[in-house]
Amino acid sequence: MLQALIFDCDGTLTDSMPIHYRSWRATMQLHGIDFAEDRFYALGGVPSQKIIEMLAEECHLTLDAAAVADQKEQAFLQLLSELKPISSVLEEARLHRGKLKMAVASGGIRPVILAQLEHTGCADWFDTIVTAEDTTRHKPEPDVFLEAARRMNVAPEFCRVYEDSDLGIEAARRAGMEWVDVRAWQR
Repeated sequence: MLQALIFDCDGTLTDSMPIHYRSWRATMQLHGIDFAEDRFYALGGVPSQKIIEMLAEECHLTLDAAAVADQKEQAFLQLLSELKPISSVLEEARLHRGKLKMAVASGGIRPVILAQLEHTGCADWFDTIVTAEDTTRHKPEPDVFLEAARRMNVAPEFCRVYEDSDLGIEAARRAGMEWVDVRAWQR
């Protein structure tokens, strides 16, 4: 029996991916790296520092991944006023608010995820918020979803995950959770 819902944030609750890509592209160009849009979307769910380390290695550059990630996140926050919710998914959360336990589980960093949830007016809907800082392994590993279930005291098999990325769906599968691919939903 379903007891809890777990939502990814970027691209699931919020239509943040175009803004993230603009932030990524501008930041990486400052460091001489061209970050293609298709590659950006393929890496959905991977923490920023890991992406920067990967891109720097491929381009034979030495970058302070933490500092560059901070630059990128600051660029994103400057564009936050442009952020729109994904109404169909937000409505799903609203309908279950107070009826089922709910969590946000994201590969993003806590300040950026909280800013998005506050901007869309749903920050207080969730029992817990799990972000990149809370786990050592990231999507497609199931850790972020398992941690959300643990914090809500719900067994994984009684959780449903809402996701927009292949890596996130694979993480939900590995966690033994039901999942919904929100890319198929009308936005």
